[in-house]
Amino acid sequence: MAHTRCNGDVVSEGAAISGTRVERAEVALASLTAEPVTPDRLRRVLEQALVFAGAAFAGVYTPGDDPALLRLAESAGLPRTLYGLRDCYPAAGTSPVAEVHRTGQPLWLGPVELADGPDARRTPSPVAFSVAVLPLGPAGAGCLLAAGEHPGGFGTDDRSCLELIARAVAVPVPADAHDTGELPEDAFTLAMDTGRIEVGAGILRLFGIGRESFDGRVETLLGRTVPDDLPALMSVVEPDHMSIGDRELEFRILRAAGPPAWLRLRGRLLPGGGGRPARLVGTVADASTLRSDVTDVARVQRLAAALATAGTVKDVGRAVVAALRTPLHADRIALAELENDRLVVTVLDPPEPEAWPEVWRSEWRTEWPDAPVRAMPTLAAALREGRARIWPAGSVLEPALGEVGPGGLAVLPLPAGGRLAGACLIGWDSPHDFAPDERALLTASAALTGQALLRAHAFDAEHELVGMLQRTLLPRRLPRLPGAVAVARYLPTTAGLEVGGDWYDVIPLADNHVALVIGDVQGHNAGAATLMGQMRTALRAYAAEGHAPDVVVAHANRLLLDMETDLFATCAYLDVDMERGTAWCVRAGHLQPVLRHPDGAAEILRTEGGPPLGVLTQAEFPMTPLRLRPGTVLALTTDGLVETHDADLDAGMDRLARELAAADPAHLGLVADALLTGAHRGDDVALLLMRYDGMAVRPLRESWTVWRVPEAARHARRFTRRTLRAWDVPQHTVDAALLVVSELVTNALVHTGGPVRLDMSLVGRRLRLAVADSCPRSPVQPTSIGWEATGGRGILLVEAVSEAWGTVPVSGGKQVWADLVADG
Repeated sequence: MAHTRCNGDVVSEGAAISGTRVERAEVALASLTAEPVTPDRLRRVLEQALVFAGAAFAGVYTPGDDPALLRLAESAGLPRTLYGLRDCYPAAGTSPVAEVHRTGQPLWLGPVELADGPDARRTPSPVAFSVAVLPLGPAGAGCLLAAGEHPGGFGTDDRSCLELIARAVAVPVPADAHDTGELPEDAFTLAMDTGRIEVGAGILRLFGIGRESFDGRVETLLGRTVPDDLPALMSVVEPDHMSIGDRELEFRILRAAGPPAWLRLRGRLLPGGGGRPARLVGTVADASTLRSDVTDVARVQRLAAALATAGTVKDVGRAVVAALRTPLHADRIALAELENDRLVVTVLDPPEPEAWPEVWRSEWRTEWPDAPVRAMPTLAAALREGRARIWPAGSVLEPALGEVGPGGLAVLPLPAGGRLAGACLIGWDSPHDFAPDERALLTASAALTGQALLRAHAFDAEHELVGMLQRTLLPRRLPRLPGAVAVARYLPTTAGLEVGGDWYDVIPLADNHVALVIGDVQGHNAGAATLMGQMRTALRAYAAEGHAPDVVVAHANRLLLDMETDLFATCAYLDVDMERGTAWCVRAGHLQPVLRHPDGAAEILRTEGGPPLGVLTQAEFPMTPLRLRPGTVLALTTDGLVETHDADLDAGMDRLARELAAADPAHLGLVADALLTGAHRGDDVALLLMRYDGMAVRPLRESWTVWRVPEAARHARRFTRRTLRAWDVPQHTVDAALLVVSELVTNALVHTGGPVRLDMSLVGRRLRLAVADSCPRSPVQPTSIGWEATGGRGILLVEAVSEAWGTVPVSGGKQVWADLVADG
């Protein structure tokens, strides 16, 4: 890897021109290092890198029990995994951490150098970032590592501040991992591999649990936590989110009587090794008995933990509101993204328009207004300067800005990736005094929020792209059905940027039959989505050929096996006869359909089923008959709607049946939206609903099997004449129909082998004549016919007397049809 070295002369120049920011960093570090040494001092020193150097992560690597490894002793800011950083590096390796540790010389690495490094593939961050690695004194003493989302690298002032922080670092001696004996009352130790926890008697008293009734499981304690505080707490106790070093946060627990109690947790992750699991050790105490000057540190940590798991822009906004509004006793918070010199508001709290200035209300177009920057030049100037601005009560500001916080206003530009990602406005109605700790909290929060907002915006854009790809593989619109209404909904998963394999389809078939299809391909990736598109196309093609439902599904099973893929698919296929109100259901490992009867009762059907598609070569797919009365609603769905991590499939199906029974089937689209309310978004969801109303006009139908005997065409004409007269078809239409039947039957007998069938139907004034045979080849219409030609005129005659004609595949053969209008 190519490294850019920085010698002491450059740092001296930077210090000379640093100005206010470096001076403030010197004052803050001097104050910290003058205090008595405490276990959290190293972390508090590292947090200054977030405030003064614009870092998103800062950590200290030192030799541990094994001098061959450099372990992460402490860190602050966002999780290290966002930047592909490890919790330990070989001291003799080629990593920047190891090199700075051995040489005692700093390294400043930009996005280009990092992209060429061996750890580039470990980096999930969608934005460019830089890394600074500085020695802690002479060679061999360890190093300070800072990561920041600066495409151009750390600036001169940033480097000067980081050098000051590196000199101020003093690594405390961690507690002996082998320490044994009875735990102090406020102490705990958690085994990260099993979730077993040992706690002191004082902690059990805080949670209201007796020693004899405690089962030693961390889940028991988490179950007493206020649900809103669980995400921040899980960022500490889950090994996937925990970084080496001390952590501190406040959380609430439920009590049998009275409001929730505030507790403060301070913990440190001790790495495993030598057959010992990694352990989280620390203390839990009543937050009301502790010093208040560490509260802001805990809030920054809680905000960082919440932002680390915030996937979307709205998630970021909710995390910021939860972390700042109540602790700061603010009356208003607005979070907005910067798009082409416009602030697009993503979160307002409170959300009611009347809580915001009149100018803002005039801009209210959709869910949120566009912040009227043109009416707030002071805000525009603050954004151009790129630093936090605070106006106390009584400050002279334009009304659009002053009315946000008449008792005090803070504007936080949100920097990220070398540009401005947006802004956060915090306002107070009553006069508010800004303490120094609050100013530091606002500054640190702005840096964390800006970086999270940029990541979330990239996630939202990529997630929309994934959703667009998914939607192109599904029907753009559902067809209009004779005697029924169908609606469908699809929700992509919000867990990551994966493409799901759920699909649905509605396929109009001959003779007023309709096929309803829903399925789910195993997996959530591009391969699953591609296979989903192939299976949907295959089922549609097999259905259009006129096969029975079990044959359609069997063909799809054989096709999937021939693809030699490791994936399988589940599927439910229903062939509904709209004229008779009957259906045949075939299931291949899929969920049962749910039926809502006209009287409002709903039931989960118990239809027979076969294995998933692509599993067994000789699979059987039995058909189950269904009866549909007018007003019946049929629901087909995938497991994403009814199965979650905390509810099994049967409970989810029962819930779906209850909600379907309680819905008003007159508005089927509203029913679908209501069923999706609160759907678990860890998996994609497909939902297909059909309300069967019955056909207002049922067609008249007759069929005739044409025998291969002499004068077969004459017999067919005689059957046609007798049937059409019974239907009171006008004579001139009968004459045209006899000509069409004669030509189509003759062509089938002369040019094909096997059985021939004549079908006739009359719907209103439209008469359809159709002849089916066993040959899949469609008749060819000649472009020109000479006088000497002996054939080819039949199709031209059919075209001349018909309103329309065509051919469709039917069960390995074809059906040639022609439509006539029976005018009086």
